[in-house]
Amino acid sequence: QVQLVQSGGGLVQAGDSLRLSCAASGSTFSSRAMGWFRQAPGKEREFVSGISAGGSTTRYAESVAGRFTISRDNAKKTVSLQMNSLTPEDTAVYYCAGRRNTFRTISGSISEYNSWGQGTQVTVSS
Repeated sequence: QVQLVQSGGGLVQAGDSLRLSCAASGSTFSSRAMGWFRQAPGKEREFVSGISAGGSTTRYAESVAGRFTISRDNAKKTVSLQMNSLTPEDTAVYYCAGRRNTFRTISGSISEYNSWGQGTQVTVSS
């Protein structure tokens, strides 16, 4: 596993942008695909975006494609999520996650991730 510490988030207005970051510790960060998930009140946690271990492949949920961008810096052991054109429907607690067993490819399944950040609240007002 890797230990993940998130930063960023907060309260913004519709149309604004936010950047979430996740710093990892441990020696296997660069060997793992990473993902971002979110959980809105009363809803299940859902996949938002993922990036392969080397950073060459990314994947997005349909609801955020074209607005969100995931990136990673393996030298700094960080993964980020740039969120643009935010809407109230993006309001949720966001989690970064590391895929289990040093799998390098992206998965949209929660069960494939065994390292989780502490979560950060993103609230978008209309």
